[in-house]
Amino acid sequence: MKILVYSGIIVTVIVIAVATLSLGPLESDKNQVRVVFLANVNHAVPIVGLENGEFAHELGDTAIKTRIVDSGPEVVEALFTKSADLAYLGPLGPAPFVIGYVKSKSDDIKILAGATSGGASFVIQKDSKISTATDLDGKKIAAPFIGNTQDVSLRHYLKQNNLKSLEKGGTVTVYNIANPEIYTLFAKGDIDAAWVPEPTATMLVEQLGGKRLFKEEDTWPDKKFSSVLLVGRTEFLDKHPDLAAKWIDANTNTVRWIKENPNQTESIFIDFYKKHTGKKLSKDIIHGAFSNIMITSDPIPNSISMFAERAYHLGYLGRSGYNLDHIYYDKETKVTSWQN
Repeated sequence: MKILVYSGIIVTVIVIAVATLSLGPLESDKNQVRVVFLANVNHAVPIVGLENGEFAHELGDTAIKTRIVDSGPEVVEALFTKSADLAYLGPLGPAPFVIGYVKSKSDDIKILAGATSGGASFVIQKDSKISTATDLDGKKIAAPFIGNTQDVSLRHYLKQNNLKSLEKGGTVTVYNIANPEIYTLFAKGDIDAAWVPEPTATMLVEQLGGKRLFKEEDTWPDKKFSSVLLVGRTEFLDKHPDLAAKWIDANTNTVRWIKENPNQTESIFIDFYKKHTGKKLSKDIIHGAFSNIMITSDPIPNSISMFAERAYHLGYLGRSGYNLDHIYYDKETKVTSWQN
């Protein structure tokens, strides 16, 4: 199976059947699975698994329709509008999922497994003279999209160090913009630092001379946190537990394949990225990016709970508290081994 580009539109081909990208809410049925993900290194599992045919092999005659978006909030929207059945959330990952789950006050979406841990860094300008958190006073920092994982992590880090963003009455300017725009502003010197995912973090370092002040995992207990999750709509999971089980199996198999075939994984991603964006990333950039992530089917539940707590204290979950009791898919098809 290959994710193909036709006039800027991504479609998936299985055998001779071409699945289009018209992901309307009425299209979900037994003969197809609609999946949404992002075009970055942290989403290596869906990208590689689709490109090398693992998902197609596991699902057999079931068509797979793919949609590539730019942000975690877009992924959550696709799930809640029933225009997607399964999704990979991240690197804008757990935070948008938790926010969407809590604000919906329902059990409409569930976590099935993990896909990636880590893969985000705080990168500063080489001449910024930033060495500690106190040096961020008065600085301009970028992170992708309000409420995404890096945004929550950045604002939590500021709060931990008695700093606030301008809109909260503080002195730190926080720009929530897409990764390509962050790259442009960093290149111009218009921002002092950025909390960004891979491969953007490595690109800022290798192409623009930035300095990686720290990796986000260095701020977490056990140096592990979930950055990409496999999630699904509860309605779809209840109607098609067989398809959910097959996708979970393919997710696990792809995690294993990536670990066993790092060079092929990087080549697949380079080809995919060029096909999707028209831009070719160097082998050094992609190798560096992959060295900063951990591919795993473990959703690292404690980190998801911590994301929720941080988002709540930042005001992203309202003031009525939150409940994550039913956040995991618990049917017989649930992932039984996350140690992959």
